[in-house]
Amino acid sequence: MAAEAIGAAARRPWSSQAAIGPTIAAVIKAVLFDFGGVLTTSPFEAFASYEAEAGLPPDTIRRLNSTNPDTNAWAAFERREVGTEEFCRLFEAEAAALGLTVDAGRVLTGLRGDLRPTMVEALRRCSAGFPTALLTNNVEPMADGDMAPDFAEVVDMFDVVVESSVVGCRKPEQRFYEIACGRLGVEAPECVFLDDLGVNLKPARAMGMTTIKVGDPAAAIAELSAAVGLALS
Repeated sequence: MAAEAIGAAARRPWSSQAAIGPTIAAVIKAVLFDFGGVLTTSPFEAFASYEAEAGLPPDTIRRLNSTNPDTNAWAAFERREVGTEEFCRLFEAEAAALGLTVDAGRVLTGLRGDLRPTMVEALRRCSAGFPTALLTNNVEPMADGDMAPDFAEVVDMFDVVVESSVVGCRKPEQRFYEIACGRLGVEAPECVFLDDLGVNLKPARAMGMTTIKVGDPAAAIAELSAAVGLALS
């Protein structure tokens, strides 16, 4: 990924000319974003639609993902330990163990959400003042996939991109956050991190990061604005 190859220091000088007043931004040196559920709509919205269509209990996919979360099919897929065919076999077997019939291929179609323009604009403004990193659990390296131009444009805004399918570990493993901080050249307490899943925020917070759980995008942007001292909308 070009962002990683160029590196934060070489890309641009950062300034806080759009600062909105004294905040904890004095200690924040970098901003870290999740992708799905933060910059895009949540895949769990698509999962909920599938569950309704298939007559599955609500939150079936979330339940499967959270059962043995470090070793289940989803975790192995995001670390690229198994391919798509093997993932589907394992995921459907995990569902069957719970007495459920799930089409894993159909579940995977829900991973691609729609970009949230307000969050993308917040990222754009953050990028003018701070180094930024994308921290994403994914099942295929972005360089290998057929990424839509608008998605590629967003990814290119980042100075550093950390993908689980590339580095072999994933959120919420502490090593994943350490890789991001190392590539940015910052310490964890100097970062603010946005994710839509509390399980991914917990270890980041334990490392000293300022964390923001993204549910309502407007509320998250307001919280981020206060954290970095920039007008983001």
